[in-house]
Amino acid sequence: MSKIIIKNQTEMDDISVLTLVQRVIKDGRISNNNKQYCYLTSFQIDGKEYHIVTDLRKCSDVFTFYAVSQHPA
Repeated sequence: MSKIIIKNQTEMDDISVLTLVQRVIKDGRISNNNKQYCYLTSFQIDGKEYHIVTDLRKCSDVFTFYAVSQHPA
């Protein structure tokens, strides 16, 4: 069993971010020799660019959502 961690580093509401993460998950594990969800996915929302970056850990997948003008922590 695995765990999904979502880090929302924006002012966007959590349900909207969850919907975007769902889109990444639906595309499947396509990075890192099909072991990891897409490493970087870009979205244009209301004229701003946002990224979801994934990190594969031993027992979890981490999705970090941030505005492009910001840097993930």
